[in-house]
Amino acid sequence: MEALLAAVAKSGDRRAFAEIYGYFAPRVKGFLMKGGASPEEAEDLAQDAMVKVLRKAKLFDPAKAAASTWIFTIARNARIDAIRKASKPALDGEDPALAPEESPRADDLCELKQEKARIVEVLADLPPEQAKVMRLHFYEDEPHSVIAERLELPLGTVKSRLRLALEKVRKELGDHK
Repeated sequence: MEALLAAVAKSGDRRAFAEIYGYFAPRVKGFLMKGGASPEEAEDLAQDAMVKVLRKAKLFDPAKAAASTWIFTIARNARIDAIRKASKPALDGEDPALAPEESPRADDLCELKQEKARIVEVLADLPPEQAKVMRLHFYEDEPHSVIAERLELPLGTVKSRLRLALEKVRKELGDHK
């Protein structure tokens, strides 16, 4: 069988593959049925395994395994793949998690744009030292200690400026939480 596989690998010899197929296909089917596959499933899996043998004949290495071992390993792996595929749950098209997100309504977009403009306006009215601390902390995502180093200020001063700025922004935007 190793010589037949070598002929298939080297030149795609159809006669050699027909001989391999004739010998192994029924044995592979029986092997799969003993593994729990129904006769129909075993037939399909045996066909798939033999097609893989044909396609992967160049990968066969007689130094690693006998031809029969290699072919039955391909069949076993095909069976394992079929079991895994069958055990995956089918997607439920009615699942809300799979539904596409709704597009925002025009009035919501307009309201959001107005809110952003109002926030920019409020931030522009802050004293420059508070605005700088706000920008570094919220826009550049810098921690308080890094802001203190960059501005050469005490950490307490940075925290105070940030707290005062947030109070002013909340007051102006009507958020008194």
